[in-house]
Amino acid sequence: MGEFRNRHTRGMNFDDVRAMALAWPGVEDSRSYGTPSLKVKGKFLTRIREDGDTLVVLEVPPEERELLIESDPAVFYVTDHYRDWPTVLVRLSAASPDIVESLLMRRWQAVAPKKLLRELESRAGLQP
Repeated sequence: MGEFRNRHTRGMNFDDVRAMALAWPGVEDSRSYGTPSLKVKGKFLTRIREDGDTLVVLEVPPEERELLIESDPAVFYVTDHYRDWPTVLVRLSAASPDIVESLLMRRWQAVAPKKLLRELESRAGLQP
């Protein structure tokens, strides 16, 4: 989905994330908290933090977040600000495109209207 760096290597940037997500129905460029972000029909999908390397990913329950952090602390972390929210922070410069896509797709599915869910399914040749 989308044109971005080799899926089997590590290391991405926000342009790679944009290319990936803009291929999905309803995704649009936006700004959140003064930084570039992506939304789905006006609903927050993700944003890059001020450091230019950290992606904010929602819809990650605390238990899963802890497993991600334990499994790869060079990629995943959380700050006190996000500790009480179902959020994980991802260092794009160390991240695999596959895991970023998986995490963002889950968020996309949570916020996309049903019409867009059906559109993505039909693009993929899946039964609605």
